[in-house]
This record gives sequence, structure tokens and C-alpha cells, in this order.
Amino acid sequence: MKHEATTIEDYINNLADDRKEAISRLMQLLREKLPQGFEENISYGMPSYVVPHSLYPAGYHCDSKQALPFISLASQKNHIAIYHMGLYADKALMQWFADHWSNFSTHKPDMGKSCIRFKNMQKIPYELFAELFTKMSPQAWIALYEQEFIRK
Repeated sequence: MKHEATTIEDYINNLADDRKEAISRLMQLLREKLPQGFEENISYGMPSYVVPHSLYPAGYHCDSKQALPFISLASQKNHIAIYHMGLYADKALMQWFADHWSNFSTHKPDMGKSCIRFKNMQKIPYELFAELFTKMSPQAWIALYEQEFIRK
């Protein structure tokens, strides 16, 4: 579901109430829990946290004009998605997430490479995401990104 919002507030205000509440709560957790240095913006049509060019001038290897993406939120047709590039790149972080998931849910997470999908907004484990959001600094993400995605 493509959104044409240019600000995070516009994006949230154009959502259905149940999704508005979930995305707002996740954005608040990101604002509170992410280590300093990440920048909030709309990237690829989604509320996102990125490593700004001031910290990583090379930008995203797929489009160097874009800041380095880290976490994005999206309201799709049938679900909300949390895209966390650190989970995709860091096997240890993914294992931590999988190990802790069972503390919050008896169901297997609905996941892709970097995304976690929620069809039921009531099932989002906010406490788990609050902890996950603290786990990687911009500097750690840059180092991991270069190690995993940039060919030398």
C-alpha cells in the first residue's frame, strides 16, 4: 500500500485507527530507545530511521543519494511491517530475537529477511521491540553494513 505522505505525521494521520495506534506506538518506542545518531524521516514512502549522510557520507549502496536505511515501518494492505536491517545482517541479533520471541508469543513470527509482519495489531510485542531497538548504534550498523553488503 503506497503512501504519498511527506512527513511521518501525515503518514500516521492517513492510517486506519488500529494501524494509527500501532504505528504511533512503535514510532514512540523508536524515538525513546534507538541510540543517538539515527535520523527520522520518510524513506521509500515509509517512516524510517536511517544513518544520515553526515555520519555515513557514502549513503545506501543501491542509491547513494539515500541515507543508509536501518529501520522502517509500513502499513501494507493486509499487515503492518517492521523492517529491521540489523536483523537481516546480524545472525547473532536474529538469534537473540528468535530466542526472546517465545517470551511474548506462542506463535512463530511472520518474517521475511528483514521484516516482521503483523496482521493482528493486538499481537505486536512492544516490550520485545523496545529492547531490540536499543541493540545497535549507528556506528555498529555502519560497520556491519560494510562487512555484509559492501564488496571490497
